[in-house]
Amino acid sequence: MARSLGSMSPPATIDPPLSRPQAASWRARAAVLVLFVIAGVTIWITNSLLTDRFTQNTHNRAELRLALYSGNLLSELRRNAIVPQLLAKDPALIGALNSDDFSQSTARLISFVDEIGAASLLLLDESGRAVAATDRTRLGANHRNDPFFVNALRSNTTLFSVTEDPAGANRFTYSRRLDSQGQGIGVIVVEVDLQKFERAWAGISDAVYVTDTHGKIILASEPRWRGLTEPEAMARQPAKGAIERAIQATADWAQVSADAYLQGEAVMRKDVRIPFRGWRMTSFTSYAGVREKVNAVLALEIMGFAILLALAFYVLSRKSALRMALFQRESAELRALNLRLQREIAERERMQESLAVAEQSLAQSSKLAALGEMSAAVSHELNQPLAAMKTYLAGARLLLRRNRAEEALSSFQRIDDLIERMGTITKQLKSYARKGGDDFVPVDMAEALASALSMMEPQLRQRKVKINRIIPDAPVRVMGDRVRIEQVMINLLRNALDATEGTDDPEIDIILAAGETATLTVRDNGSGIKNLDDLFEPFFTTKQPGDGVGLGLAISSGIVNDLGGRLTARNGQVRGAVFEVQLPILNEDIEAAE
Repeated sequence: MARSLGSMSPPATIDPPLSRPQAASWRARAAVLVLFVIAGVTIWITNSLLTDRFTQNTHNRAELRLALYSGNLLSELRRNAIVPQLLAKDPALIGALNSDDFSQSTARLISFVDEIGAASLLLLDESGRAVAATDRTRLGANHRNDPFFVNALRSNTTLFSVTEDPAGANRFTYSRRLDSQGQGIGVIVVEVDLQKFERAWAGISDAVYVTDTHGKIILASEPRWRGLTEPEAMARQPAKGAIERAIQATADWAQVSADAYLQGEAVMRKDVRIPFRGWRMTSFTSYAGVREKVNAVLALEIMGFAILLALAFYVLSRKSALRMALFQRESAELRALNLRLQREIAERERMQESLAVAEQSLAQSSKLAALGEMSAAVSHELNQPLAAMKTYLAGARLLLRRNRAEEALSSFQRIDDLIERMGTITKQLKSYARKGGDDFVPVDMAEALASALSMMEPQLRQRKVKINRIIPDAPVRVMGDRVRIEQVMINLLRNALDATEGTDDPEIDIILAAGETATLTVRDNGSGIKNLDDLFEPFFTTKQPGDGVGLGLAISSGIVNDLGGRLTARNGQVRGAVFEVQLPILNEDIEAAE
């Protein structure tokens, strides 16, 4: 490694191309040009889309407003149309006309007007003289020549008339003849208050007017339009000056063509038919709101692109100013870099020598650690058989003293089995440090579990632990080494036994199940596991010094992994710990083929 670093060429010998500043300058100009193009296209598309969108919204609002106005107007007319027919049958008014006693007639009409909601009520005698009125200033006025009087006397139905009052406003009236014994004795007149709509329209930005059957304007937000046709009303606009035309030309760019121009401003025209005597309502809505909204968004976009352009020019200017200084400092920096690289090469050579010495020391330490680990593993795995042998020897000694030699021979046979097992364990401990194993044979998990429980029988009796076993009737078989599988079971049982120490009613559940895998579950009612992460690490233990070295679960995990399975641990839902061994179940077809 040091030799390869020492042969590196100095970076100072790599010179940049001479055309790099020119290429960077052309790239910067192209980027600015692209930015201009993107800005123009973005502004154009935004203006087109937002103009169409806001214009459509304005159209929809204008149509909705027009429908509302026309509906209110028609409702007011229809609400007052029935009033003359009802008042023409009022016996008090008919009696007053027959007796020429009108002292109570005005008061009676005033009592009706608030309930009806009309502008005013007027009672005319057969000569057209106002004999009763809600507006007392109109008493005594003669209306013999007014259409609402003349036409009502000639007809027996309710008539609608539009007349112009002295102030220039239109009056909208319903009139009907009052009859007595088949003779017309007077006319009742109901004035409809449509001027309130004009007063309401005066407070909006739209221009609104209503035309009758002949196209004559009878209601309008502009009082000067009354009595005119639409062309005559539009002709009354002031002439546009040169400045107004210039502003209009710049304000309407990329805007849809206007329906009309009102006082030099582009407007959209909307009209609707009122189902009353051929009337129509028309409104003019300004495009100013649309243009203001679009221009506000465009202004933000233009400002954003202007800021980007300014930043681009600033960056270009800074690059131009710094490029020369960078070129001047480049050779000095390269020389300093070369010196640093030479020092690093020398340092790495010294580190390489130190590393070789450290590797030799580490190899020796690893050998000592492996020797200590193997000694601890041997001690850990032989403790259980030795404890069982001690128990069987004590039992055999007692049996011999009682002259029960046959039973003592059975204990000696078990001691012989344990000695053979200890020899097997010493041969199998190497599985902790290597992968793979000896040739596997079919192993009945239930039989292996019974053998492990038999070996743990002395400790279980001494501790009085309750064992709950759930084992299926059908054999559960796996491919493996029975001694090693029993070794795993004994380690799990021993851990469960240690975990229940100090528990009032120690209990261990052993569940053997067969499915996709052969699963052995060992559950205790102890205090649980506090550190699950380091549980299967070698020499990790929660026991007191002298009670364990922390190799049981590490060896068990290695054995299960060698057999193609896995060993997991978790805490129970209520208390205790749960260990689960999953091994590949033996396929009967494969076994038959073998």
